[in-house]
Amino acid sequence: MMRRSLLLSLLAFTALAAAPAALPAQDRPLLPGEIRALVERAIANQHRGDAALMEFERTERTQVRKSANDATPSEDKAYRVIPAGTGNARIPIEDHGRATDAEAYRKQLRDLEQALVHVLDPNSAKQKQDDAKFQKRTHERADLVDATRDAFRYTWLDRETRDGRTFVKLSAEPNPGYNAPSRTASLFSYVRATVWIDEASAQVVRVEAEIIRDISFGGGVIGKLYRGGRFVLEHAEVAPGIWLPTRYQYDFSGRKFLFGFETHELTLVSNYRRIGPPKEALAAIRRELNGSSAARSDP
Repeated sequence: MMRRSLLLSLLAFTALAAAPAALPAQDRPLLPGEIRALVERAIANQHRGDAALMEFERTERTQVRKSANDATPSEDKAYRVIPAGTGNARIPIEDHGRATDAEAYRKQLRDLEQALVHVLDPNSAKQKQDDAKFQKRTHERADLVDATRDAFRYTWLDRETRDGRTFVKLSAEPNPGYNAPSRTASLFSYVRATVWIDEASAQVVRVEAEIIRDISFGGGVIGKLYRGGRFVLEHAEVAPGIWLPTRYQYDFSGRKFLFGFETHELTLVSNYRRIGPPKEALAAIRRELNGSSAARSDP
């Protein structure tokens, strides 16, 4: 979420002789206005990534542990995730290292085929309702992404280089003057984060967020998330100019009604492949069912 700008204006020859040399652009911190511009570009890119995600299938492997010290996850599942117009089909492909039964897998593909046929039916009243709900969720998501512009105060931390790419590292602290437009957006005031942004592309590479005070639900009666909970998100370039999530990690503790709980969940996303909007996806799934393409993704 940040930016760079032009070199400082050259000083007159006599001033240069008396003053220290300006830092090279790659070494100097970004100015506040440049940070703001970089954040704006990163938000615009996030919107493009969210739209692209609805045309890319992928493999998601999720591991859940009841305690951070558990050596073996209580849940370890892999899914083939395929966009289906108004949501995603999540087809199980592995459970604790055991592959899904081939016939059960084909049945899931046939169900997806019918779901895509339904999505493409312009006369279906249910499809119109599903699409309206999907558009509502999409707009709410977009509003939350936009809210990060003003919900946080971004300040310079560092610049890092990895694998030949330069990342700007920023601190994101809750903005005390932010007026949240929704309950969900108000949760930003409970979080601080560190953000890494690819400087050349203005793509968010990594976010590390921490809950800095307890979050209550239903006045604390329904439950709480305790301070200290952490969330990590990573993105990578999966196609030219397309950056999509590759890692989600949640480590939270809290209380649900009278019962304490911990959540330690790691999801790794891989095998991105463009499958297209519903019409193209339907054609691809039918080719697969007819045996003319690979049957499943490798988790």
